[in-house]
Amino acid sequence: MTQPLIPRFGIMTAPSQVDYRDILRVWREADAIPEIEHAWLFDHLMPIGGDPNGVIYEGWTLLSALAAHTQRLRLGVLVTSNRIRPPAMLAKIAATVDVISDGRLDFGIGVGSRPSHPLARREYEAHGLPFHDTAHAVGSLAEACTVIRRLWTENEPFEFHGTHIQLTGAFGNPKPVQRPHPPLLIGGRSSATLRVVAEHADVWNIPGGDIEDAAERSALLDRYCAEIGRDPASITRSIVLPVSYDDPDTTRDAINEATAAGFSHLILGLSPPYPDNVAQWTAAELIPTRPAPPFSPPRRHESFPPRRREPPSP
Repeated sequence: MTQPLIPRFGIMTAPSQVDYRDILRVWREADAIPEIEHAWLFDHLMPIGGDPNGVIYEGWTLLSALAAHTQRLRLGVLVTSNRIRPPAMLAKIAATVDVISDGRLDFGIGVGSRPSHPLARREYEAHGLPFHDTAHAVGSLAEACTVIRRLWTENEPFEFHGTHIQLTGAFGNPKPVQRPHPPLLIGGRSSATLRVVAEHADVWNIPGGDIEDAAERSALLDRYCAEIGRDPASITRSIVLPVSYDDPDTTRDAINEATAAGFSHLILGLSPPYPDNVAQWTAAELIPTRPAPPFSPPRRHESFPPRRREPPSP
């Protein structure tokens, strides 16, 4: 008999158009709420929404700071662009964060920005980074997953001569705290990326959108796993769901639909400005079986709708 899915909830705070202290406040608050098990940033170098010249923080640097200021949350970048950092350098960065967090890193990675996104190329051109075609990006991602895992686990220097990555005398020290290595989350929805997921990932994330489409992508991943002899159930299904402060019923419905479609790793996207007690509100309103906490008065225009009160049972 199939066991029912037990959803595990996290939050995402995009490090853009927001102050560092506000993100830190939300993460510290979430760190004290057991129902919120994980927290995430994203990986862009220039804003992809709002003021194009607005504030945006580098994801891994910020994650390291947040790791040092939290104690319980699992944490990660959703997802690291494999186009931005050389994989061996990224393995070193990630191992450092896992050490700082005492083994709480979930390592998220993907091919990088979608070519169809109107701002996809801007941040690469502005930082002198190449923006290769999709075939190159997917092939490089597969090699990066192999290289990063080897740097985390092998005890002797090694050579790697792939199509896209060339390493001589590669070696990683310190190793991550987690053994054999931090969980590997790969994000994306394209067929080519899903083949990489089937081969390498512990967790697959799809960045929200239509639940029916997400379920179809999940079924395709099942097929790719079967083709290489891997149990599809060994890959946790993850999805990002935007949080509506004004209409939490919409978010509750999306949570129910995603869970019914087989997604058990649910990431609730919080948009700035963050109201006071936003993590407590999220847990109380959107995560089952948690009573409502008291709220401090909202700041300026930042406010929540009144908590929905159910009539008492007869």
